[in-house]
Amino acid sequence: MRRALCCSLLWLLCGAAVQAQTPPAPDAALPQVIETFNVGDDTYVRALAVEPAAGALWVGTSKGVHEIDLASGRPRHTFTRADGLANEYVFAIAIDKQGYKWFGTNAGGASRYRDGKWKTYFPLHGLADYWVYSFASQKNGDLWIGTWAGANVVDMKSLKFRTYVKELVNEWVYGLAVDARDQVWFGTEGGVSMFDGKSWRAWTHKDGLGADNPNKLLASPNTGLGTRSRHDLGLLTRDGAPSYNPNYVFSVLVAADQSIWAGTWGGGVSRFDGKQWTNYTAKDGLAGDIVYSMAQDAKGDLWFGTSNGLSHFNGKTWHSISLHQGLLDNNVYALAVAPNGDIWAGTKRGVARIGLTKRK
Repeated sequence: MRRALCCSLLWLLCGAAVQAQTPPAPDAALPQVIETFNVGDDTYVRALAVEPAAGALWVGTSKGVHEIDLASGRPRHTFTRADGLANEYVFAIAIDKQGYKWFGTNAGGASRYRDGKWKTYFPLHGLADYWVYSFASQKNGDLWIGTWAGANVVDMKSLKFRTYVKELVNEWVYGLAVDARDQVWFGTEGGVSMFDGKSWRAWTHKDGLGADNPNKLLASPNTGLGTRSRHDLGLLTRDGAPSYNPNYVFSVLVAADQSIWAGTWGGGVSRFDGKQWTNYTAKDGLAGDIVYSMAQDAKGDLWFGTSNGLSHFNGKTWHSISLHQGLLDNNVYALAVAPNGDIWAGTKRGVARIGLTKRK
């Protein structure tokens, strides 16, 4: 079913059951949209985070943050600047080991929230930039923050910020992840960087990151130093044609087997096994070659949010869900896995709850 979330904190029933895609076999268990929740036709959902201890789903939108009760699907709170949020446009959400919620905003810095109390961090506090796009925690609780001017690591005991810029392959940081060895991985506009606590390494398209460009798409003009004023994540060139930049990494994921996955702009999704990169594109079954978001569920299956829908990959076969199968939009900017195995996908207009249902 479809439900709507508005600022008055009411979920409104606004549609019938979402039509499911016809399965290839009568008894096949495939992911499908179970219900959708509308947040407004002109609103983008850019960030999602599940807080199992509180039974909550946090939804970061271009107009504020919603805290949703996972069991009932009803909203608990909506937060805007009036409540203490630095900026309504939220691009990243994290929950640290102390239970603080962190919100990375578009030009408003990073806000921290717990138990009704807010604190916002700006460059004057040590934050690298006002534009914040990702978070990741290390084993000791230290929090990494990805910005448009490098990356910070925050000592959670002292709340002191350290900044890294020149060490990165590119200063525009979109994705962050920490592996089992406590190594930190960075997805940037110029490739992937890794910091092991002592030294730095980097990989670019020359090293195998991102698939080639057989369709000869034009290079994206929306990248590189000095382009802050037009970093709007637009996917088309000025002439309206699709664009390509395999070094532009929107997201990074450390899988259960410790392989590293990177979602690129036009180069599909890339897997690094520690020695080489393997690329997967629409030709392999991926919904689209621009990959904004990634997640792995408890079974080990991978989920990719692309510019052309959501893809599910079990290591052998691919299955994709798009607007035609119930998504509110084909651009899937954020993904989160709930404790019951449901996948939450954030798009323009709202979020969708996806489940694996055996259909007769």
